[in-house]
Amino acid sequence: MARIILFNKPMGVLSQFTDAKSPTARPTLSGFDLPKDVYAAGRLDRDSEGLLVLTDSGKLQARIASPKAQTKKTYLVQIEGDPRDSDLQSIRDGLTLKDGPTRPAKARLIDPPAVWNRDPPVRIRKSVPDRWIEVTLTEGRNRQVRRMTAAIGFPTLRLIRWRIGSWTIDGLAPGDWREA
Repeated sequence: MARIILFNKPMGVLSQFTDAKSPTARPTLSGFDLPKDVYAAGRLDRDSEGLLVLTDSGKLQARIASPKAQTKKTYLVQIEGDPRDSDLQSIRDGLTLKDGPTRPAKARLIDPPAVWNRDPPVRIRKSVPDRWIEVTLTEGRNRQVRRMTAAIGFPTLRLIRWRIGSWTIDGLAPGDWREA
């Protein structure tokens, strides 16, 4: 039976156990007392937060990471600006990025979620409003959500992956983990 770990990755942490590219050590998964012999199923950018699934099963790892499997991934996204619901329609329809068209995704305006404070905090400008949206994808290209919100004119300020399939980080503080 596969071992599955749900980890709430803090901002600034790499989604890997070592950092071979940097001469100055950046925080990695090795600093969180995670079980041995589990590996990240997919990636989450260093400047993003939230759910990272770790497993000892190569098959499960491949299924979660593969766009062909169409595993749903839900993100809570704080964006710069004050969009109307209609501004999100191109995300729902699928839009074209530099690496090609995206699949249609779910996108909706939401109230600010009850989430932890980020360290460092999001830059807030009094003259520019911000809103939260929820985006659910069935693919996961590099920085896709950030590129999609920028393409519709609302840059991402904060990105939290909340759900992968049926797994969530509900009740997990940043840096905490639990077995699924």
